[in-house]
Amino acid sequence: MLNGLWLGFFVVAAIAALARWLIGDDPAVFAALVESLFAMAKLAVEIMIVLFGTLTLWLGFLRIAEKAGLIELLARVLGPLFHRLMPEVPAGHPALGLITLNFAANGLGLDNAATPIGLRAMRALQELNPTPAVATNAQILFLVLNTSSLTLLPVSIFMYRVQQGAEDPTLVFLPILLATTASSLAGLLAVALVQRLRIWDPVVLAYFVPGALLLGGFIALLAGLSATALASLSSLLGNLTLFGLIITFIVIGALRKVPVYESFVEGAQEGFEVAKSLLPYLIAMLCAIGVLRASGALEFGLDGIRWLVEVLGWDTRFVEALPTALVKPFSGSAARAMLIETMQSQGVDSFPALVAATVQGSTETTFYVLAVYFGAVGIQRARHAVGCALAADAAGITAAILVCYWFFG
Repeated sequence: MLNGLWLGFFVVAAIAALARWLIGDDPAVFAALVESLFAMAKLAVEIMIVLFGTLTLWLGFLRIAEKAGLIELLARVLGPLFHRLMPEVPAGHPALGLITLNFAANGLGLDNAATPIGLRAMRALQELNPTPAVATNAQILFLVLNTSSLTLLPVSIFMYRVQQGAEDPTLVFLPILLATTASSLAGLLAVALVQRLRIWDPVVLAYFVPGALLLGGFIALLAGLSATALASLSSLLGNLTLFGLIITFIVIGALRKVPVYESFVEGAQEGFEVAKSLLPYLIAMLCAIGVLRASGALEFGLDGIRWLVEVLGWDTRFVEALPTALVKPFSGSAARAMLIETMQSQGVDSFPALVAATVQGSTETTFYVLAVYFGAVGIQRARHAVGCALAADAAGITAAILVCYWFFG
């Protein structure tokens, strides 16, 4: 799947570039394509520099937690649930605890912590993989739920809106929460359908129903707060949780006679090795995405969607937000740039800008996550991971548009 997808990016980019040259009389497009290759290669190295630091830091702390028995404890608590969702993973396996920590970090918007934990979880799942080059069902479910981007506190979106002068930066909080819930549910159902998982099992429902009730109560609590209080709580809760995890790992490790410094260094060395192996995969995917953008293929697609919406007689306001939606699965930095451009050109509280902010907060950079998570363990055949992840993205984008019509229409 990845082989065909990567090849397809270059083929589509070549066709679009030829069209711009022969039909649009724009020979400069080929210079833009070549420039994008070098720019994306440079970007991959810049990303790797950040990843070296974050992976080394967080895998060091995770090694302390692992030796203190915290990862094993999480795995035992969630063993019955994951036994139904990931039947090939043995009960109590360390991967289950790491997966739980990864989901918790993602939900709180702690991206810098979530990625290293997720990579550690993927490596733990790879230990159970009988065919190392082919993704297992458990790895696919884990990846798809990561790309579905379940986020309870989208602090970064609030920050972008503050920078652009929004009177109420948290205006999109509930739309994002609803859209990201739809995205995660769609991703889970897509994988469950393909893998024939027993999601209606009483044990699965026993975990999900209380979780849904807690989420509903949390939403009700936050809905009653002012914009200022909500933004303050979001920032405090995220940072407090992040540092609280670090202190918990260190203190419990020390109480259980774990040599915390030596364990940190041991885990950090593993993080350095993991980060080093990612560079070829990042360069491959980012360069393919770069030529696709530089060729104008995404712009062609947007023009076609706008024409179709007009023919159908629908409200076309949401089309101006689609650049963010179209590039988000490929590049997080490009989506951020598209979001900010929409805010500046349309107005930070305009309908297209609100849709774009909701899309940005409820979807994930699917192909980047795919390249990083599968690249870290050398997986080359993704099987149905891409299709299920894109289904989650499509659900998140659709939900974002519909919810924004409901809230702001």
